[in-house]
Amino acid sequence: QMQLVESGGGLVQPGASLRLSCTVSGRTFSGAAMGWFRQTPEKDRDFVAGLSANGGTLSYGDSVKGRFTISRVNAKNTIYLQMNSLKPEDTAIYYCAATYPGNYYNVWTAAHHYDYWGQGTQVTVSS
Repeated sequence: QMQLVESGGGLVQPGASLRLSCTVSGRTFSGAAMGWFRQTPEKDRDFVAGLSANGGTLSYGDSVKGRFTISRVNAKNTIYLQMNSLKPEDTAIYYCAATYPGNYYNVWTAAHHYDYWGQGTQVTVSS
């Protein structure tokens, strides 16, 4: 079984930055396509960012393009989400997810494609 643990959330003011981390254990990290999703009580789990196993294919949700950056460090079994210029509408629980697409270049943007999920970390943007 694969385990994913998120960290790095918190309470920040609009315009601030945060970096979320997701550390993977229990299964080989290489070969996994990774993603970040976020969820609020009134909305479904929305795609934020995705990264292919080889790190060469990136995808971002429209609302975060130009502000968020996803990356991976395979030696640490970790992916990151650098969040800049945070807005109140970014407030949500952020989840890390993983799937094994059978290649090194594909990414998935729909939540149902992901097989493994972390417990989530809360990000609150408020003045």
